[in-house]
Amino acid sequence: MKFLNGLILAIALVAVAASCGRNPPRGGGPAVYVGGTVPQLGDRKPHVWRSGHPYGHQVHGIDISRYQGDIDWARVRNSGVSFAFIKATEGGDHSDPSFQRYWREAGAARIPRGAYHYYYFCRSGAEQAAWFIRNVPRERGALPPVLDLEWTNSRTCPRRPSSVEIKEQAEVFMRLLTQHYGQRPIIYTTVDFYADNQLGTMNAEFWLRSVADHPSARYPGQRWTFWQYTGTGIVPGISGDVDINAFAGSSADWARWLQARLSR
Repeated sequence: MKFLNGLILAIALVAVAASCGRNPPRGGGPAVYVGGTVPQLGDRKPHVWRSGHPYGHQVHGIDISRYQGDIDWARVRNSGVSFAFIKATEGGDHSDPSFQRYWREAGAARIPRGAYHYYYFCRSGAEQAAWFIRNVPRERGALPPVLDLEWTNSRTCPRRPSSVEIKEQAEVFMRLLTQHYGQRPIIYTTVDFYADNQLGTMNAEFWLRSVADHPSARYPGQRWTFWQYTGTGIVPGISGDVDINAFAGSSADWARWLQARLSR
């Protein structure tokens, strides 16, 4: 418990330091810096926001997979990144070849990190849960696991199950991971998948993708914890584009959320 409390305090201090005295820029061309309260973060193709922008949020993080290549995690942490979600598994037999390395390196850099699973519609929720558990360690201080639910263009699995089946199998997956890791998974989803399957009826904490407008406009009435606002982010320590996400609350809210949601 002392370790967790110390980690949470250190994370909160980093987030507070990153948020001091910064405002989002005005005007500029498509490559203008848009980091807001976390000034080292940017966007190669910044969006012109209508209903509210992400740049004033105090806590930002990344989600990554093998396509990010080699990462300088010390630079990532020093840039103001407060968390990382790392792709671990897909379906019932695929694992990201960079997951184990990223997991170790992010942990060594003291960046809170969690693992996510890309859902496959031709395997049962139980099969996919077993595969995730086989590949992702149950580790003290980890973020909750994430279930990535979105439509795919898979050649090996072109089917689109009914909304009822999707939610039933997703609940099986989430229940098994809750039992194993002691934390209920977060659901990541996209605008079309959320609407097509009425995911708002699920008992879940949400991480929402919305790169063209504020989540309040794209997911009316839905509460969320994380907002993936760009796929063309610029983060020191990572070459090329990277997804960047905002946490819904303040730095103090982030510390409280970690206290409740870190694995023990």
